[in-house]
Amino acid sequence: MIVIYDSKTGNVDRFVKKLNLECYKVVPQLKVNKPFVLITYTTGFGQAPNTTLEFLESNFVFLRGVASSGNQNWGKSYAKAADIVSKQYSVPVILKFELSGTEEDINKFILEVRNIV
Repeated sequence: MIVIYDSKTGNVDRFVKKLNLECYKVVPQLKVNKPFVLITYTTGFGQAPNTTLEFLESNFVFLRGVASSGNQNWGKSYAKAADIVSKQYSVPVILKFELSGTEEDINKFILEVRNIV
């Protein structure tokens, strides 16, 4: 299973660097033709980033799960991008993590990815 990720401030970049998985960053021309999980960030007041949503428009067929970074200071909007993507594409939220995540978050993410496979 591959990991596709979107990062703005570097938190998600730092998270994926801790994974021992095949990871690709969202870029406009990226096309995916095999199952993947998505890691994104939450922006604004609980929105999914436009770059993530645009990527999914043409790649959602192979989406199997979603995770999001966030900041718990935002309360109910914490990592809400995962909820948005989950609802729109009927995939499970596999993890919400704060900022760049902890070692426990990394282990849980890897376990959830293995469960999807």
